[in-house]
Amino acid sequence: MRTINVLQFITPTGFYGAERWILALNNNLDSDKVRSDLVVTSSKGRKPEIINHFKSGACKSFDIEMEARFSLSAIRSLVKLIKQREIDIIHTHGYKSDILGLIAARYAGIKVISTPHGFGEPADLKLRAFIKLGKFALRFFDSIVPLSEQLVEEIRAAGISEKKMKFIRNAVDLKEVEQFRLNKKKHNITGHKLRIGYIGQMIPRKKIDHLLDIYNQIWLENNNIELQLLGDGSSRDEMESYAATLPSSSSIHFLGFRNDRLELLSEFDLFVMTSSDEGIPRCLMEAVAMEIPVAAYDIPGIDQLVIHEKTGLLAKYADKPALQKYWQKLLNEKEYAEELASHGREFVNERYSGQRMAKEYTSLYQDLLSKN
Repeated sequence: MRTINVLQFITPTGFYGAERWILALNNNLDSDKVRSDLVVTSSKGRKPEIINHFKSGACKSFDIEMEARFSLSAIRSLVKLIKQREIDIIHTHGYKSDILGLIAARYAGIKVISTPHGFGEPADLKLRAFIKLGKFALRFFDSIVPLSEQLVEEIRAAGISEKKMKFIRNAVDLKEVEQFRLNKKKHNITGHKLRIGYIGQMIPRKKIDHLLDIYNQIWLENNNIELQLLGDGSSRDEMESYAATLPSSSSIHFLGFRNDRLELLSEFDLFVMTSSDEGIPRCLMEAVAMEIPVAAYDIPGIDQLVIHEKTGLLAKYADKPALQKYWQKLLNEKEYAEELASHGREFVNERYSGQRMAKEYTSLYQDLLSKN
């Protein structure tokens, strides 16, 4: 079979899970079977960070300027690019790219598939309306490929035909993580503060305030710890202001977006999450693959990666005292923490490798084109 030309399309909000997911897929695809280009939307001439990390060679990256959530000119640019690059399939990621990509695919006469990365329940009414429209648009796709069991249920509840759905489990680029795991520093320096860390978006559903509250309670008992938070988002300013009111504020560090996130992750003694809603979080996958002990709330998506008392520790959602106890256990009982972390890495390597995911998507691409 000839090489299949695929166009990955995303309207980035930063450089987070969905963007890194695309890179993981592309880095593991067999270039003899699939040529996977990337197109992103940009505003005011600012190219999204994902373009700086996209591999060169036969695969190319492109950006389309778009100021509003919906743009006819962006659709025209997409159609033009599809024809120029002889694209067979456009693969969309996120409600905006789903809507725009579907229209462009139908104009260009090619196949279109979507990988939903999560929907959430934003407070903004306009944003909710667009997400609802994006879910409705999925009914007209050739294939929808949720990356977690929870998203399968959400798509099913949206009235999408079972025939169009194919579940391909989320994955992480283990080759990239492994380089840092093998070189990670061992914290054996006298007086070293134990480092608790979080990587991800700072948006309402991540419940960063819960994370700060738990950290502060532990710090009051033992101030030989520090907290690093990597990432950005709409809640960051509010959370920084809140952290400044806490007794532990001097040991809390908001580092923003970092290109060296994996190096910093490798230096964590504990990775934590307090989200209320998730798909299968890429940052958590990377932490588990890095062999970092993890503790989080027990919610759908996270429970696919963290098996309580086997690969990490989970507390009932919003039970801050219980999660605090688990943080302390993993910080204080090093051998137990290392045992869970080792089991977690084995689990991720077995189920969530980028190579496995890329092979499944290649088969899906081939099946779609064979139906022409």
